[in-house]
Amino acid sequence: MDFKLLLLNKEDLLIFKNDMQEAFQKGFEDVYGKTEGTILPEKDIDNSLNTKGALAYKAVVNNKIVGGAIVVINEETRHNELHFLYVKYGVQTRGIGKMIWDEIEMLHPDTIVWETCTPCFEKRNIHFYVNKCKFHIVEYIKENNEEGFIGHGGGGMFTFQKVMK
Repeated sequence: MDFKLLLLNKEDLLIFKNDMQEAFQKGFEDVYGKTEGTILPEKDIDNSLNTKGALAYKAVVNNKIVGGAIVVINEETRHNELHFLYVKYGVQTRGIGKMIWDEIEMLHPDTIVWETCTPCFEKRNIHFYVNKCKFHIVEYIKENNEEGFIGHGGGGMFTFQKVMK
């Protein structure tokens, strides 16, 4: 497999956003069934991309985008965040997510702590972060969101951390 993790360019931004939204939508609908709501609004992706220290990566296999991630790097504290990591719908379970994460760790070797979160219903994500990437669950957040955020499925979110050596 010819895998590469590259910085996202403007030409691929629309594909990146659409693929990420589809992956999150399908993940939610696999558990809760079809919904009219948008699980990952574009404004949430844009907010992440516009965060100070944000870097967006696209995962490419054989010249096709198969996933990606948005991380936020704090050079001062070296406590960094994984905002989003996705594998394109239809190409999951091939190790691409783990390849993305491993490459991110290699690209940011000065990181002291990585932090991310995922909805409680996302058993596949929880398994991925805990068992594959060696994160630890450090917090449960029961969301009370006035904006009607449905992406957590009403079950809240887990916060994960990975302390680097």
